[in-house]
Amino acid sequence: YSNTLSDLDQQYKTLRKFYENCEVVMGNLEITSIERNRNLSFLKSVREVTGYVLVALNQFDYLPLENLRIIRGTKLYEGRYALAIFLNYRRDDNFGLRQLGLKNLTEILNGGVYVDQNQFLCHADTIHWQDIIKNSRSELLVVPSNNSGRRCHRSCNGRCWGPQENQCQSLTKTVCAEQCDGRCFGPYVSNCCHRECAGGCFGPKDTDCFACTNFNDSGACVTQCPQPFVYNPTTFQLEHNPKAKYTYGAFCVKKCPHNFVVDHSSCVRACPSNKMEVEENHIKMCVPCTDICPKMCDGIGTGSLQTAQTVDSSNIEMFVNCTKINGNLIFLITGIKGDMYHGIGALDPEQLNVFRNVREITGYLNIQSWPENMTDLGVFSNLVTIGGRTLYSGISLLILKQRWISALKFQSLREISAGNVYMTNNSQLCFYNTVNWTSLFHTSTQRALIKNNRDPRESQQRMVCDPLCSVAGCWGPGPDQCLSCKYFSRGRTCVKACNLYDGDVREFANGSVCVVCDSQCEKAEDRTLSCHGPGPDHCLKCLHLKDGPNCVEKCPDGLQGANSFIFKYAETNNECHPCHPNCTQGYVSACMCVFLFLQASATLHRETPLIAAGVIGGMFVVVIVALGFAIFFRRKTIKKKRALRRFLETELVEPLTPSGTAPNQAQLRILKETELKRVKILGTGAFGTVYKGVWVPEGETVKIPVAIKILNESTGPKANVEFMDEALIMASMEHPHLVHLLGVCLSPTIQLVTQLMPHGCLLDYVHEHQENIGSQLLLNWCVQIAKGMMYLEERRLVHRDLAARNVLVKSPNHIKITDFGLARLLETNEKEYSADGGKMPIKWMALECIHYRKFTHQSDVWSYGVTIWELMTFGGKPYDGIPTREIPDILEKGERLPQPPICTIDVYMVMVKCWMIDADSRPRFKELAAEFSHMARDPQRYLVIQVGILPSPNHSKFFQSLLDEEELDDLMDAEEYLVPHSLNAPPTSHMPHPHVDSNQVSTTINVGP
Repeated sequence: YSNTLSDLDQQYKTLRKFYENCEVVMGNLEITSIERNRNLSFLKSVREVTGYVLVALNQFDYLPLENLRIIRGTKLYEGRYALAIFLNYRRDDNFGLRQLGLKNLTEILNGGVYVDQNQFLCHADTIHWQDIIKNSRSELLVVPSNNSGRRCHRSCNGRCWGPQENQCQSLTKTVCAEQCDGRCFGPYVSNCCHRECAGGCFGPKDTDCFACTNFNDSGACVTQCPQPFVYNPTTFQLEHNPKAKYTYGAFCVKKCPHNFVVDHSSCVRACPSNKMEVEENHIKMCVPCTDICPKMCDGIGTGSLQTAQTVDSSNIEMFVNCTKINGNLIFLITGIKGDMYHGIGALDPEQLNVFRNVREITGYLNIQSWPENMTDLGVFSNLVTIGGRTLYSGISLLILKQRWISALKFQSLREISAGNVYMTNNSQLCFYNTVNWTSLFHTSTQRALIKNNRDPRESQQRMVCDPLCSVAGCWGPGPDQCLSCKYFSRGRTCVKACNLYDGDVREFANGSVCVVCDSQCEKAEDRTLSCHGPGPDHCLKCLHLKDGPNCVEKCPDGLQGANSFIFKYAETNNECHPCHPNCTQGYVSACMCVFLFLQASATLHRETPLIAAGVIGGMFVVVIVALGFAIFFRRKTIKKKRALRRFLETELVEPLTPSGTAPNQAQLRILKETELKRVKILGTGAFGTVYKGVWVPEGETVKIPVAIKILNESTGPKANVEFMDEALIMASMEHPHLVHLLGVCLSPTIQLVTQLMPHGCLLDYVHEHQENIGSQLLLNWCVQIAKGMMYLEERRLVHRDLAARNVLVKSPNHIKITDFGLARLLETNEKEYSADGGKMPIKWMALECIHYRKFTHQSDVWSYGVTIWELMTFGGKPYDGIPTREIPDILEKGERLPQPPICTIDVYMVMVKCWMIDADSRPRFKELAAEFSHMARDPQRYLVIQVGILPSPNHSKFFQSLLDEEELDDLMDAEEYLVPHSLNAPPTSHMPHPHVDSNQVSTTINVGP
C-alpha cells in the first residue's frame, strides 16, 4: 500500500472521526501511522476499550489516553496482548513516542502487555504492570529503551508514567490487604473494593467503583443484569420481571439503542440466522422462526432494483428466499425471453421457483409474459397478500394476453388490500369465474375486471372445481386448489373424511380440520378412535408405554427432577412406575437394591480373587500369541528383502527407453537443523505441522522469515515419500506467483522450508478486509492466479487443489499459489492423471474429477472459477448449506454458483465458462490471464464496489509478521537473500537490511510483484 501524505492525512481524519467524543470503544482501539505534529487530544475522552489497544509505527511524542481506566481484552492482539506498543519512532530523525499518558490505567481484565522498540520512550519500565494485569499468568514483555534512565518524581516511589508529580502510578492490587477479593483504595481491610469493581474504587460499595468487572447497572456494578423472567415460588411459574434490563456491552440498559434488537436479554446488532425480527410492545425483538425466516427484498423499480423494468435472468437471484417483496413484481417479454439489446439472456423457467417462498407483495403483480411450458402461476402458491400500496393504472393484479395459462393456482391468496383485478385475453384461462373476488377485497370500491378469457361454458366439460371444494370456488383443478372445503381439510387439501378409524396415519377432527394423532398413540384396529386430541396425553391407547397421562417411548431413566434424578421401570401393564428409593438403576430387571447388594457382598468378596486370577492369565496368553505372530511376519519380511536384493544384483543393466523430456536442473538446498528456529505454530494437518520460523544461514548474520513444514514422527514410509515428492515439485517450480521452496532439512523428522507470507491465506484476507478491497485489486489477483496456473500448465503440472485457502498473500499487491501436496506432474505422453482414494475438495472440483477421479489442466480451470467466485464474494462458501453428496446431481442438472453482487455480467460469464461440463470448452489459463488483464485496465467497468483503497487503519496482520522477531534489524526477505546466491556467488559480506524502518515500512514490506 502507498505511504503518501494524502494516505496519512486520510488515516488521521478517519481516526478522529471514529473516536472524537467517544468514551467507550466497543472493539479494538488501533492507533497506527500517525505523524509527529498531529493533534490527538480527542483521545482524552476514551475511558474504556472492550478489545485491545494497539499503538505502532507512529511518530508523535505523547499518547494522550489520560482517562483510559480499563482494557477488557475481549479480543487480544495476536491472541496474547491487550496492550501492544512498538516501533513508535522515526529512525532517521530524533523524534518518536517519549511518554505514555496512561496515568489512570489500572485494570487489564484479560491479556498481557507488549512494549518494545520505542527508542525514545521513557518510564514504561518503571510501571508495576502486574498491578494492572488481572491474570498474573498473562504474558508481559516490556523492554527498556535507550531513554529508560529518566527518573520519576520523588513522591512516586519509583513508579510513574512521566516525570511530573501528578504522573505517579496508582496501585490498586498489590498494596491491598490479604482479605481483599480484588482491588482496594488503601492498605487496610476496610479499604477493600467491592468484588464487582474493576480498576479500583473510592469506597467499599458496588456504587463506588471506577469501572465494573461485568456489568454497570445504573452506577452499581453487578454480576448480571436483571433478567426478563423471575421464578415465583408461590405460583411455581416464571413471570415477567418489571425491573428487567438488557445487556449492552458492559452496561445494563432499560431499552436497547434504536438501531439494536433484543435477543433474550441482550442488545444485538442483528438477529441470528434462525430467528426473525418482530416488534412487540414497541420493542424490536428476535423470535425463533417457525418455518423459513422472513426476508424482505426490493421489488422491480425499488431500492437496489430501481432501474430494473422486469424480472429477468440478471436479477432473479436477488429474490432467493424472499418472503416479502417491498414493491412490485413485473414480468415482461424482455425478461422472460431475454433482451438482446442489453445483453440479457432468456430466463430459465426453473428459476421462477424462487417465488414459492413469497408470502406478500406490497405493491402490484403484473404478468404480461410467462414461459410457454408453464400452464399456471403455481410458483405463487404461497402468496397470501397483495398490498396494492403502489398501483399500475389503478390495478394491483394484472394478467394480460397469456395464451398458455389455464389456471391461476393462487391457493394461499387471502387478501388484495387495494386496487383492482384485471385479467383479459388469456385464451386458455379457466376457474376465474368460480372465485368470489369480493371476499378478497379490502374495500368496497375494488373491482374485478375479467373479460375475453376462455368461456366458462366451454370450460365446464373439463375445467371444473373438484367435488370436495365448497361453493366459494377454486383456483385450479384438484382438491388442493379450493378456496374452502366442502367437508374437511388436511393441510391445504380438501378431503371427504378424516382418518378416524382407518388409514396408515390416524387423525382426529378439530372442527373441519383433520389433525394427526401423536406418534406415541397406538393405531386402533377395531373401528375405534386412536386419539381425541393433540399431544401424547390424548391417546386412547399407547404404542409403547404410559407415564402418568402421557404415552412415551421409554420410561424416564435418570431424568433431572426438582431435587434428585428420576428412575422408573415398566410394569407388565406397560405403565411406568418409580423405582424404590434404594435402587441405583432404572429397569426392574437391573434394579440393584442396596439391601440385596449387602446380602451378596460376602459372596462377591470370595469370588473376586478367582476373577482377578482368570483375567491376568488370559492377558498373559494374549501377549504370547501376539509375540508369536510378530516374529512370524518379521521373518517373512526379511526373506522378501533378501530375495529382492538377489534379483537386483542380477539385473544390473536396463534397456534404453529415452522419453525426450529435458533434464530437471533445479537446485535443492539442504539445510541444517541448527540453521532453523521455530517461533510458533501456524497450523496442523493429518501428516504434519507448519511453523512460523527464522532461517539463519550458517556463517551469516541475516535472519530470513520462513514457514517450516514438519512431517509427524508417527507417519509411515508412504508419507515420507509423498513429502519428498512435494519437495521435488516445489523445488522445480520458479515463478513470481508460486511459493518457492528454500530448502529441505533431513532431520529425523523431514522439514520443508518455504517463504513466509506475512498476511496469511487469501481467503481470510478478503474476509477480514472486505470493506477496503477495491475492484482493481481483485482483478489483479485474478490475473496473478491465472499467470501462476499458466506456468504450472506449461510445466505439465496439475495442481488438483486450487482454492482461495491455498493462495497466500505476500503483500496486498502480490499473491502466491501454494500447497502442492496434491499436485501431480504429467509425463510427456499423458493428458490426464487418475487419482486413487482419499478425501477431495468436492465443491471446488469439476464433474469429471468427482465421477472418474480424472484430473487435467482443464479441471484446474474449473477450480480457478470457484476460486474467483470466492474472491468476488469476499470469502463466501461455495454451495453453502448443500450437502457434499448432492453436489454431482445439482451440477449435472445445470446449477452453478450464483452471480456475485459486485460482478458485472462480463466477469460472471468468465466464471461460467470455467464451469462448462465439456472440459475442452473451458478457457485455457493463458486466455484467462489475458481476459482479466484486459479487465484490470478498466476495473470500475467490470466490478461495482463502493470502497476506498487498501489498506485500512487496521494493520494487525502486518504487525503480527514482525512481532515475534527478536532482532528486526537483521531480517531479510527470502527473495532478496537468494538474488546473489542464484549466480552461484556467495556474498562475502552483508550489510544489515533496515527491513522495518518505521518511516519506510510500507514501501519495504508491501511491494507488489
